Amino acid sequence: MSATFHDLTDTSVFVTGGGSGIGAYLTDGFLAQGAKVAFVGRSDATGFCDEMEVKHGVRPLFIQCDITDIAALKAAIAQASRVHGTVTVLVNNAANDKRHDTLEVDEEFWDWSQSINLKAYFFACQEAIAGMQDAGGGSIINFTSISYMMGNTGYPSYTTANSGINGMTRSLAREFGPDKIRVNAIAPGWVLTDKQKELWVTPEALAGHLERQCLKETLSPEDIVGAALFLASDASKMMTGQAMVVDGGVVVTG
Repeated sequence: MSATFHDLTDTSVFVTGGGSGIGAYLTDGFLAQGAKVAFVGRSDATGFCDEMEVKHGVRPLFIQCDITDIAALKAAIAQASRVHGTVTVLVNNAANDKRHDTLEVDEEFWDWSQSINLKAYFFACQEAIAGMQDAGGGSIINFTSISYMMGNTGYPSYTTANSGINGMTRSLAREFGPDKIRVNAIAPGWVLTDKQKELWVTPEALAGHLERQCLKETLSPEDIVGAALFLASDASKMMTGQAMVVDGGVVVTG
């Protein structure tokens, strides 16, 4: 841990997909700051919670939930608020970048993809914002991706949702800024999670991507945690409506 954000101690944090991939590192990172962390995921995360309890001396609250079930997702956020106090940091992290061809996409697949990658984000924000208004403020962090910035092919529904997340982030930041609710996005580059390594990382693809990066090192999940902690903390208290890119310098903005 390279930085300590003291104001995150005892903060009630809710993470979607917080038991695997980047999400597991986020849960770990927030617990290390002394936050009270609740997370949802489709698969049982008892073993991960056991590991976190041994490591940090406190156990995260795991609620098994499919985020496409909006009623269940909202109920999970409400449960987290009852157990840990009002959720004042929401991290919309869960996503599915399943590959697909444009000409083969049907309505069922499109709706499924958008329900995970965009719709769930909106309704998680909706549920959390009401509590944040009562609490006098909060921070929402929406995970997007550089995929749509690069115009990547192979998953057009996913990149469409990525772009939509940025539009939603900006609109919510404007609407709820008067309530001291900050809404920002994080756009990771190619983070080498176990899933990515298993399904899509090849020596050729990785070499090509590294050639496009300014920094010639692969991204690991740990590289994303610091950005999330910063956006959750009052260290970024005057930052909202922004997309923070953490990609080793593939896309250069400004």
